[in-house]
Amino acid sequence: MRPEADSQGSKSAEPESTIQVTTQFVRLDLPPEGFRLVSGKTLPRLDVAYETYGTLNAARDNVILICSPLTTDAHAAGYNPDYERPKDRIGWWDDMIGPGKAMDTNRYFVVASNMLGGCKGTTGPASLNPETGEPYGSAFPKITVEDMVNVQRLFLLRLGIDVVEAVIGGSMGGMQALQWSVAYPDKVRKCIGIATAACLSAQALGFEIIGRKVIVNDPNFHGGDFYQDGVLPDRGLAYARMIGHLTYLSALSMHEKFGRNRKESWDESRFETGFEVESYLDHQGDQFVRRFDANSYLHITWAMDHFDLQARYGSLDAAFEKSQAEFLLVALSSDWHFFPEQIRELGQVLLKKKKVVSVVELESPYGHDAFLLEVANLSRVIQGFLEKPASGPTEVDPTGISHRAHAVNVQPQAAGFRASQDFEVLADLIEPGSHILDIGCGDGSLVDGLWHSQGVTGIGIDIDLDNVVKCLRRNVPVIQSDADKGLSLVGGGAFDYAVLNRTLQEVKKPQLVLREMLRVARKGIVAFPNFAYAGNRLSLLATGMMPVSDALPYNWHDTPNIHLFSLDDFRVLCDREGIVIEEIKYLGGALLAKVLLALGRPNLGAEFVVARLARRQDAGK
Repeated sequence: MRPEADSQGSKSAEPESTIQVTTQFVRLDLPPEGFRLVSGKTLPRLDVAYETYGTLNAARDNVILICSPLTTDAHAAGYNPDYERPKDRIGWWDDMIGPGKAMDTNRYFVVASNMLGGCKGTTGPASLNPETGEPYGSAFPKITVEDMVNVQRLFLLRLGIDVVEAVIGGSMGGMQALQWSVAYPDKVRKCIGIATAACLSAQALGFEIIGRKVIVNDPNFHGGDFYQDGVLPDRGLAYARMIGHLTYLSALSMHEKFGRNRKESWDESRFETGFEVESYLDHQGDQFVRRFDANSYLHITWAMDHFDLQARYGSLDAAFEKSQAEFLLVALSSDWHFFPEQIRELGQVLLKKKKVVSVVELESPYGHDAFLLEVANLSRVIQGFLEKPASGPTEVDPTGISHRAHAVNVQPQAAGFRASQDFEVLADLIEPGSHILDIGCGDGSLVDGLWHSQGVTGIGIDIDLDNVVKCLRRNVPVIQSDADKGLSLVGGGAFDYAVLNRTLQEVKKPQLVLREMLRVARKGIVAFPNFAYAGNRLSLLATGMMPVSDALPYNWHDTPNIHLFSLDDFRVLCDREGIVIEEIKYLGGALLAKVLLALGRPNLGAEFVVARLARRQDAGK
């Protein structure tokens, strides 16, 4: 974790960086009428400030575009000596960008630019209007996130870059990344949105609205034309920053950092409380006015407030209809500026559209700021997602289901999983070319193996972050979720098969999981160890201790199995739940198992069971 980073990435210390950078500037080539905004108004000139890290390859296809959050600039990584304050010389996302880091500059050409409307070199309200020779001020037109992305597109074309390997952003930067996937659906291979949403919530809008009001009501604001006399609306901007900054934190992180601690003295005549949190917010406001422009803050927050993909395109389904990107959506558990539910809802839409999407929720006490403050787990997730590059536009199979293509070394992974006892049986029960949901997917081996063996596409679900990262590295889309809480992200009938391999005995609510399986898929496949196997009974009888075997490989004290049951127990449960066992296979390698199975005693002879299920009304379909 970087020391004392705020939501714009400022630091109280000056750590070392592996990259030395300088900010560059370019003037874009525009038609005679200038750059047309969504509003219909035009800008006669466009300058862009940017930084690059790494080397652009000969094919110009190893590009990662960084879309910056609300008030950052182009200095995303490395050490830039041109910044006045030492703590600003290190880029705001330096922990994520560089050799061997999540965005590995030994492999990728990473580009970061200051957004349209900013105040750090890209055209904004403080820029000179070429038609008057004075700062735009109140004459600067309203802009949108769509305008920002359109400028980024022109800028990349100026650099000779047509298609990007990935576009990535957190917060407002995530909104830009989503807009990229929508506006330029065939130009983005991977879209990574962190702590973001398709639109702001009413609560977030409220904080933004108050922030703008305190700026425009500052007596020094003068309608936005305050540059000439040099007296700036610093008080309003500082208060807006304090209000906004509160939304980037969490109640837990504030309690741990400040509690109700007080400083030694304070001015009661000004109704100061003396609490340390008051001093902290004062400091945030004072530091912010030294590096940011009030008009830029107004225009950028206004653009963020008006970003609404559903309103712009009629529905989220329509917005993402043509997108060919693979998506990684990352929520932060304690974020109350962009609620995790917003990421999940967006993931649900993309799943419904059969896009390649992974949804991850990282645990952190640091609120919205966690994607800048606590990046170790975020780095693992992003690095896993980027590890296997897409080989061009996402392929679509004849059923219309998209998948990643030719991005893994087929033989070791497929062959490795085939060595497991039950893979062949599972594969026999799944029709080639199907679309599956693997619940409790582990490292993604099942989905990966079925894709390579019989063209089955699929998505995994697992709660464990280590498993999520392993899935991403295999190019298996994954949803980080707890099966016991239901499969709310997944719409009804979204899959051909839902698979529960060696997992039913581990869940807390097996009945709920079975119901959910057959809600989201036409068929369910369940594989489980049979505790009634005669070998288990004999082992318990002979030793007086819980058996340990290939099917039950854990000791009693470290087992994830919480519902040990028999084949007959499973039959009774299915009958009670209106579930038909369409086909069932019994596995047993021991001689005892083979004899008992030959005698028609599967409850005694089956070490392991694999069953294909359907709802009673759907059986045989």
